[in-house]
This record gives sequence, structure tokens and C-alpha cells, in this order.
Amino acid sequence: MKYLVTGAAGYIGSHTVRELLARGATRVVAVDSLARGHQGAIDALSTVAQGRLRFAKLDLRERAPLAALLAEERPDAVLHFAAYTLVGESVAQPAMYWSCGVGGTSSLLEAMRAAGTERMVFSSTAATYGAPEQMPISEQTPQRPVNPYGASKLACECMIREEVEAARKDGRAFGATMLRYFNVAGSASDGLLGEDHDPETHLVPSALQAAIGLRPALQLFGTDYPTPDGTCIRDYVHVEDLACAHVDALHALKSHACEAYNVGIGHGFSVREVFAECERVVGRAIPVTVAARRDGDPPELVSDPTRIMRELKWSPRHRTLAPMVESAWKWMQAHPQGYRS
Repeated sequence: MKYLVTGAAGYIGSHTVRELLARGATRVVAVDSLARGHQGAIDALSTVAQGRLRFAKLDLRERAPLAALLAEERPDAVLHFAAYTLVGESVAQPAMYWSCGVGGTSSLLEAMRAAGTERMVFSSTAATYGAPEQMPISEQTPQRPVNPYGASKLACECMIREEVEAARKDGRAFGATMLRYFNVAGSASDGLLGEDHDPETHLVPSALQAAIGLRPALQLFGTDYPTPDGTCIRDYVHVEDLACAHVDALHALKSHACEAYNVGIGHGFSVREVFAECERVVGRAIPVTVAARRDGDPPELVSDPTRIMRELKWSPRHRTLAPMVESAWKWMQAHPQGYRS
């Protein structure tokens, strides 16, 4: 089978490309503008692809080149990761997020329709739920995003659903699955791929960087939340488990179906618990300064992954922080400057 992956040089996209190759994909067309992705990730994937990987440097909003690429390759399915992902940046530059997310997805759907591509897996986000009060969060939880990042992802979900419905009415074969995942952590277990953002905003790599002096002391935003240790609780999923979820969803996808699944482990860890695990793995203290709560930070965000476990038989291999932090630390030791190292 031949697949096209957008955002393939990014954190989750690159790990999913590797999972596709590991499961026997005959060809993977990796698409990325490299605005935030890394040529180093593509180079690393090429070492294990055995000639089955093609890279196309392309922004999805370049409609004519994208349509030409799909017409040439005729992929059996598309896995769509390309997006900007910084919540704070989305608040400061909402138009950029709507243009990239919604504009890019619209262009991609048009190209897929023209090429006759019948399946899509969309990398969505738990940010579409906003800040619900009831835990855990199921797929039936109302989607009320509180920032442009989450809102633009929800708009993409709506667009994809409408495209599936239009195909059903027209008698065309087209189906899609949306995965709403929670916090992602870890790196490839063998160290081939890792997490490299600029700026780095994710908690685990930020804590590891602070522990070895690559960044100043971390700020701990709020210690008075109604949680056991007073800090926010989040659900973490290992990036390799998330990659598996995308490929499982792809293989289970049926024509005219449009499904959404939460991806998480169904258990949360507090910020202090993440710091403690990072300190254990690194063997030294993390410099931390306590700051006031950030506006809009809910005390707890935890998934209910029952549906994906039941219907797709997906199950996370990593259910504790240890393998996530250990693999992230292994990557950082080998690549202290990310893919530039």
C-alpha cells in the first residue's frame, strides 16, 4: 500500500512514517514544508526505509503542486499531521493558524478528491474539548475550544465530516477518522527519532533541558489547584503508541465512515510527578521557580480511551512516565541541539 503523510518531518508525523514502514508500506510520500519540521528527521527515516520513502518539500496551501503530487502518486490513503501547534502563538496570531490548519486541510481535501484518494486519518487534538469540568473526557464530551489552535482543529474536523457526507451522497468512496490525542511525550525507543521544537514548550523535554543547563529554571504555574499535590494533572501518551494508533485507525477505516477517537492512557500525572520522574532519570535536581496560575489552565485533563481500545483494539504499550522520560532523555543525550546535533 502507498501512503502520503503530511507534516512528515514533525514530531508525531515522523514517528508515524516509521510505523507505516515497519508495517510493510510499499511506499510513503512524506510531505512537509520544513517550516517547523526537520530535514534531519527525513534523513533518519531514509536510513530505514529501504528505498520506499519519497520526500516532497511542499506547503499544503500550494494547491497546484499539491494536486499534481497526489495525481502523480495516487496514494491509497493520507495521514494528515501538518499544522502549527503552539497554543500561545495561536492566540497571538490566530489568522496564521486558520490559514495553515483550515486552508491547508481544504487544499488537501480538494487534491484527494481529484486524485480519487479514498481514506484519510486526521491528527486532531484534545484541545477541541477546551476546558471541560467533567473527567475523564470521552468522545461525547462537548467540543468547546478556548483558543484558535483548538478552534481551527475543530473546524478541520467539521470540514472533513462534510466531505465524507458529500462523498456518500455522490456515491464516491471516502472515509475519515479523527484522532484527538492528549499530551504526547517520549522518543523512538532506539533513538532514531525524537522531539525537537523551537521554541520547546512541552513539559518533559523542557524539564530535561533545565536539568542539564540547556535552559533556565522552569516556571511551575500554580501550586494551589484542587489536585493531590496542588499542580495540574495531564494525560500523557508515548509518541510510539500514538503512531500505532494512527496506523491502527488507518487499517480499520471503512468507506463512508467518519469516526473520532480519543487517544490517551486514561490516567493523569501531575506536573510535580513529571518533574520527579525527570529528576530520577537524569540523576539531578531540576531548577524550578513557582509562578501564579496561567489563565485558562484547567486543573485536570484526562482522556477516556475506552472506545479506541474496544473498537480498534489499540492499547498503549507504555502506561507510566518512565519509558516516556527515559526515551526522551536518551534522545536528548545524543542530540542536545535536536536534529542539528
